[in-house]
Amino acid sequence: MNYTDLANPGVFDQPMYIPGKPLNAVAKEYGLEIDSIDKLASNENPFGPSPKAIRALSDALNSVHLYPDGSCTELKEVIAEMHSLTSENIIVGNGSNEIIELLGHVFLRPGLDVVVGSYSFIVYRLVARLFGANVIDVPMDDFKHDLKAMQKAITPNTRLVFVASPNNPTGMANEPSEIIEFIESMPEHVILCFDEAYAEYLEELPNLVPYILEGKNIICLRTFSKIYGLGGLRIGYGYGDPDLIALLNRVRQPFNVNSLSQVAGIAALSDHDFLNSCKKANNIGRKQLVEGFRLLGLKVYGGSANFVFVQVGKGQELFKKLQAKGIIIRPLDSYNLPEYVRITIGTESQNNRILKLLEQEM
Repeated sequence: MNYTDLANPGVFDQPMYIPGKPLNAVAKEYGLEIDSIDKLASNENPFGPSPKAIRALSDALNSVHLYPDGSCTELKEVIAEMHSLTSENIIVGNGSNEIIELLGHVFLRPGLDVVVGSYSFIVYRLVARLFGANVIDVPMDDFKHDLKAMQKAITPNTRLVFVASPNNPTGMANEPSEIIEFIESMPEHVILCFDEAYAEYLEELPNLVPYILEGKNIICLRTFSKIYGLGGLRIGYGYGDPDLIALLNRVRQPFNVNSLSQVAGIAALSDHDFLNSCKKANNIGRKQLVEGFRLLGLKVYGGSANFVFVQVGKGQELFKKLQAKGIIIRPLDSYNLPEYVRITIGTESQNNRILKLLEQEM
């Protein structure tokens, strides 16, 4: 008997998320030293992890023989205080991706719809299809969410709407007033998943807490993988109405967040100096890259996150050329954007290096 004869039919139609090559594989393939490679593909913090998180991790290593706190009690209390909420409003996940999947477990099934922007984070689609839901793609407006069009796309069958601001992979953010107007127009049978993965890089944040306290169907997602520099620990969280959070906890795996991630997250949230310095450096780096790409005659969207979105012509071809020279960027064929690439904003020297190489290639 072949395994494929035993598998659920939907498995064969399920697309897969394809991550970039790990650094050691790139180094081996091209005969490079790992330390010589600049990875500007995954929107990681080029300044490393929060120093406070590193110290907390070191102190916690001797207790890894114990199971973690399955409820993430202390971390949830810290997060709740930061957002002026209670612990009942908070869920912590193995990355915010896990929380997206939990939403699918609770709210999606065949015959229901999920509304997404046409160039939005691919995991929204993967989760919708995993549970047999229909994906309704709404064209974007200059690479940001067209919230009026998304509102019109909602039907009685719609259960989830995903909006990220800034959006990944385009980096464009919606105005807070647009987001508030969209929330106020949402029907009661729809849940908005508002993805704030890059919120810490924004100058102006929409505050959705008052709407959550009113009982609006909203869950906001945050991650420790970006500005806090903890991508390798896989930790994120969501905040929303306690009844919504309680449903997600029903389908959450026990001990889904390891103990090291929890202590690192608690420490990172108090590392305000690190966060502020990273944000300042990111703004300088964004300006450096945007001006550099424009001098090369390229159309670039600086956006509001920790990456830029650039029209280069043949994205996959440029990706291969740069990878061979020790710089990894993100081609966007999987988003139906073959002419574009996404480039993480690096350190000043990393940014200078990619601009010099692009000057040779373009």
